[in-house]
Amino acid sequence: MWIIQKEDSTATKALIEVTCAVIMDGKQVLVTQRSEQMPHPLKWEFPGGKLKSGETPERCIVREIREELGIEISVWELLPTVKHSYARETIKLIPFVCHLEDGEIELTEHRLHQWVDLDELEHMDWLEADVEVVRLLKKKY
Repeated sequence: MWIIQKEDSTATKALIEVTCAVIMDGKQVLVTQRSEQMPHPLKWEFPGGKLKSGETPERCIVREIREELGIEISVWELLPTVKHSYARETIKLIPFVCHLEDGEIELTEHRLHQWVDLDELEHMDWLEADVEVVRLLKKKY
């Protein structure tokens, strides 16, 4: 006998708070490509990561960029928060416009990085939650 279990659409998904850094140098923006081993492999994203308990979003983004890219940044501006629902979780993405202060980029998790002109961002294969951040940037800059 086979039992088919229907997915419960009323089940609540976990809400995960994540920060991302829109590191700008004039009209150039630093973007990173997810590795083959990461969820959503090979998608482009603004680098960042999950908030730890008791951590402010500003401290989180500085820590995550130091850990993932080996560079120091300064936070310039908070952009509007973006919520995106994936199959298993909902992301509350907190984007910051940042500036590179010191260091050379050394990837620890991502496959690639590149500086992209602001006008070219919309042509990349973005992680879904980051698509709205691209829209916000295009409106603002």
